[in-house]
Amino acid sequence: MNNKEPVIKIRKLKIAFGSKVVLNEIDLDIFPGETLAVIGPSGTGKSTVLKVLTGLLAPTSGSVVIEGQETNSFDEVQWDELRKHMGVVFQYSALFDFLTVGENVAFGLRRHFSLPEEEIQERVEELLKLVGLPDAKDMMPAELSGGMKKRVGLARALAMEPQIVYYDEPTAGLDPVMTMTISRLIKKTQQKFNVTSLLVTHDMESVFTCADRVAMLYNGKIVQIGTVEEIKNSTNPVVRAFISGQELKKED
Repeated sequence: MNNKEPVIKIRKLKIAFGSKVVLNEIDLDIFPGETLAVIGPSGTGKSTVLKVLTGLLAPTSGSVVIEGQETNSFDEVQWDELRKHMGVVFQYSALFDFLTVGENVAFGLRRHFSLPEEEIQERVEELLKLVGLPDAKDMMPAELSGGMKKRVGLARALAMEPQIVYYDEPTAGLDPVMTMTISRLIKKTQQKFNVTSLLVTHDMESVFTCADRVAMLYNGKIVQIGTVEEIKNSTNPVVRAFISGQELKKED
């Protein structure tokens, strides 16, 4: 049992669009320095959790506390301040195609901080080396493979030294070798920087490599949360079906 105060505390979070309930009063804690994976079939609200935690979607009801701050009443200025503590690795990398790799990685630093250019360049080079792309600084996104783009996206997410990193399907569309490369990088990032991470994915190999705990979402509810071993050995038929790759039908 973790006796630390959660970095992220979600209580009775409900998201509904009219009569369609996407998240149905879920509770979730993410503790300092851990990687929590949220798994589940497509359309069960995994990415919706990320939108709430980054201030892109307001809860229908319930509460979200991040770093001790109740965010329900936040305005955009307060969210912008909190986002300085967050890094996001997007599913499709979301690199600016008109900027070089180095400029992409430096984007947040230049936007939010007044730093000497020499310090920015040192930080960019350090991060590109960390993700295994030390010679890519002057390349354009169009010159990169899918796996390289994901790694640049991770470098950019880490540039502002965030306390929290969100990963949205970081291995989607990658071959098995690159999937494992990205998964190991996520684990390395946690160990090196002690960041608190939320990994949204349906890739169980990535979950088993990166995660400390796993929460499974199904039909808007968390059907089980536990360690990787507890999820691997789950007796819940929905969890067992999902991790073994069987198709799960979503209720209307």
